[in-house]
Amino acid sequence: MRILSRISVLALALAVAACGAPRGDEAAIAACKSRSSAAIGGPFQLTSHTGAAVTEATFKGRKALVFFGYTYCPDICPVVLFNVGKAMEDVPEDKRPVTLFISVDPARDTLETLGQYIRSNGFPKDIVGLTGTMDELKAVNAAFKTPGFARGEDSDSAGGYLVSHASWLYMMNEDWTLDTFFNDTASPAEIARCINLLS
Repeated sequence: MRILSRISVLALALAVAACGAPRGDEAAIAACKSRSSAAIGGPFQLTSHTGAAVTEATFKGRKALVFFGYTYCPDICPVVLFNVGKAMEDVPEDKRPVTLFISVDPARDTLETLGQYIRSNGFPKDIVGLTGTMDELKAVNAAFKTPGFARGEDSDSAGGYLVSHASWLYMMNEDWTLDTFFNDTASPAEIARCINLLS
């Protein structure tokens, strides 16, 4: 009888614990939210590919995906932006964030070059190219707590040189606070899932 009683108590305890444990969408939301931070994504001042001066306030009121890269980037940048474009297919139009592509190669990425690049097939339709002076770009990198960026040595490659840079994709909320981030291997499905869960 005591054994049955103990089993009953244990079963009840497990049932209560299970009821309080996050599952399904709750667990998925918690996983996405576990990467949030109020310390990432401070103020910045840059220039859009259209020539307009913009700050973080320009994009408040709507979620934004932020990615640092450059137009001569041989692999990571186009893959991440293509994956974002694919992810948007699974996000309702009214939930789709604007995508901000911040160039870390101001010497080659002119406004015209940026404008042509972001219109690449497969990239998000709602994408804004951003650039600035070296000081402005260093400031926005610091605001996002990235390792920074650095120009490599000249080479015989088509681009002439490579630029090392952070390859995380940041998702900012409407108040310009980090909701979550993705590494460069995140699939379109993973990106879309977090956007939908956090919207």
